[in-house]
Amino acid sequence: MNNFEHNRESWNELTTLHAESSFYDVEAFKNGKTSLNHIEIEELGDIKGKKLLHLQCHFGMDTLSLARQGAEVVGVDMSDTSIQKARELSEELDIPAKFVRSNVYDIEHVLDETFDIVYVSYGAINWLDDLDKWAKIISRYLKPNGTFYMVEFHPVRNMLNEQSEIFYSYFKSKPYETVVEKSYTEKSEIGNKNLKHIEWHHSLSEVINSLIASGLRLEFFNEFPYQVYNCFPNLIENEKGKWVSEKYGDKIPHMYSVKATKV
Repeated sequence: MNNFEHNRESWNELTTLHAESSFYDVEAFKNGKTSLNHIEIEELGDIKGKKLLHLQCHFGMDTLSLARQGAEVVGVDMSDTSIQKARELSEELDIPAKFVRSNVYDIEHVLDETFDIVYVSYGAINWLDDLDKWAKIISRYLKPNGTFYMVEFHPVRNMLNEQSEIFYSYFKSKPYETVVEKSYTEKSEIGNKNLKHIEWHHSLSEVINSLIASGLRLEFFNEFPYQVYNCFPNLIENEKGKWVSEKYGDKIPHMYSVKATKV
């Protein structure tokens, strides 16, 4: 089994747990609450009438939230269970959307169109080993003058272990392999004890240079001194909806965003 198949198998298991967790709060979403955060809503701006491709969409809540804002959306994820759940939500809530099961690197085999916006968010690129290839895929799916937007966890966060000590390299090295015993949600007991995650750490320069090399022009790059999710060890909420390190507070970056245009 290759690295991506290990991750697909584990995310098939995790999706069922996530859909039942208060972390994702599917019932509130069904009642009209957006799953998007203020950062991406403000930085994306008006997307009404735009064709939008959401890479690594999990089970579709953000994709469907973007559709609620008026975008024509396509969500892609490698997990069979995620895509099935996303389609169920789309049908149940009568929110038009297309969902495609595919590894990011294999999308061209199953999707042949272009978009005004390609969107990536929170905990996505750590599942990819080659960002140059990733950026070329993004460029391929953007129309001329199309927009790429991403908001992600800062790579400084990936350096810290469970004790908030600097342990991992900031720079990309070998993949990190972990046994999947729990998830970041409160309903996280994993029944299958043979699951594992394969992840890669990517520096900011790796992200930005891959986008530039693929023909994208940077519009902005922002960093944030807080998390919008309580999904890492040893975080405390210093303002409503803003989580910081218990040890370092807001002295370290927690997230970043990038907006770029295909030239």
